[in-house]
Amino acid sequence: MTIALTIAGSDPSGGAGIQADLKTFSALGAYGMAVITALTAQSTQGVSDVFPVPADFVKQQFDVLINDSNIDCLKIGMLMNEAIVNAVAELLSQNPLPYVVLDTVMVAKGGHALLKQTAIDVIRQKLLPLATIITPNLPEAAALLNCPEATNESQMQQQGQALLQLGCKAVLMKGGHLPGDECPDFLITSKEIIRYATRRVNTNNTHGTGCTLSAAIAALLPVLTLGEAIKQAKDYLSGAIANADRLHVGKGIGPTHHFYRWW
Repeated sequence: MTIALTIAGSDPSGGAGIQADLKTFSALGAYGMAVITALTAQSTQGVSDVFPVPADFVKQQFDVLINDSNIDCLKIGMLMNEAIVNAVAELLSQNPLPYVVLDTVMVAKGGHALLKQTAIDVIRQKLLPLATIITPNLPEAAALLNCPEATNESQMQQQGQALLQLGCKAVLMKGGHLPGDECPDFLITSKEIIRYATRRVNTNNTHGTGCTLSAAIAALLPVLTLGEAIKQAKDYLSGAIANADRLHVGKGIGPTHHFYRWW
C-alpha cells in the first residue's frame, strides 16, 4: 500500500487543498496523510481570509508522521509564507522522500494571493532542487522565472527548460490558461519533452484542478514511471472535470468529481 502525504492548506469547501488531495489519494488507491500549512475561509465563491499555521507547528506535524510511518510520496501545495517554505525545505533536506511533487500554488482562482511575494525566492532557491517534479501553470512559471507569461506552446517549452535549470528533476508545464479547444501540458526533463493534450471541458466547475492533478501524480509515482503517472493522472483529472456538473456544490466555481468512478 502506498502512503501519500500532502503538505498544503485547508479548503473547508472540500474542492481544493488537503481535502482534494486526500480524496485524490483515496480514489487512486493510496492511503493519505496531511500536514496543514494554513486555514482558509473560502467557498466556491472565493477565498475571504487565510490564517497561516506557525512554521514550528508545521514541522511538528511532519515530525510525528515521519517518525511513525514509511511515507512513499509527498505532494506540496500551498505554503503561504517564507517561514513555512523554509521549514518544509529543512524537513525535506533532513528527511529525503522517494518522490516529491511540488505544486507551486500562488493565487486562488478567484484572485486571492496564497503565497507571499517574499516566499517565491525561497521556493526557487531551496524547494525546487528538492522536487522530483514541479507542476506550475503559466502564471506560476512566469513568477518563478520573473518573466512574462507564456502565450504559446513554444514559450511554454522554453520556460519549462529554464525551470529545469533551477534544479528540479522534471517540470510539468500546464497550459490550461492558453486559449483553444485543447489544454496542452508539457513534461520536460533533461532527456525528453512529452506533450500531453486533453480536450477542454465546457464547465465552470474546475475548483481544485491543480491540487488534484499534482496529488494524483504523487499517488501514482511509487508504482508507475513518471511519464505513465502523468498520463494516468491527467486521465483521472479529465474524468473528474467531465463529471463535475453531476455535483451541485455551492454558487460559484464548483469542485471536480473526485469519485466519479464510484458514484
